[in-house]
Amino acid sequence: MSLEAYASAKRDEIHTDVLLQARQACYKARDAFYSCLEKHSDKKPTEIGSVGLLYPTECKPSREDYVQNCRVSWVKHFDRQYCKTKRTQRLLDDKETRRGV
Repeated sequence: MSLEAYASAKRDEIHTDVLLQARQACYKARDAFYSCLEKHSDKKPTEIGSVGLLYPTECKPSREDYVQNCRVSWVKHFDRQYCKTKRTQRLLDDKETRRGV
């Protein structure tokens, strides 16, 4: 059986276990990168990620692993989500300090 014939016969078959493993690897790499960001939040961010996300040099290896294990669209989505959450938290924290609570 030629490679093209095999590929065309198996085209509609979906390997859900492979998709699940890829998703889990992506989530694990994402969580490792964002925990690195939290751990090194006191250091000056010098590297630029997608959607304007800045991160310190110490997190560069985990960022590379994250980008390698996740789809580009997922990386952008998670980065936007992280930036939005941080911005909201900053605004809420600022509001609390203004109130004197």
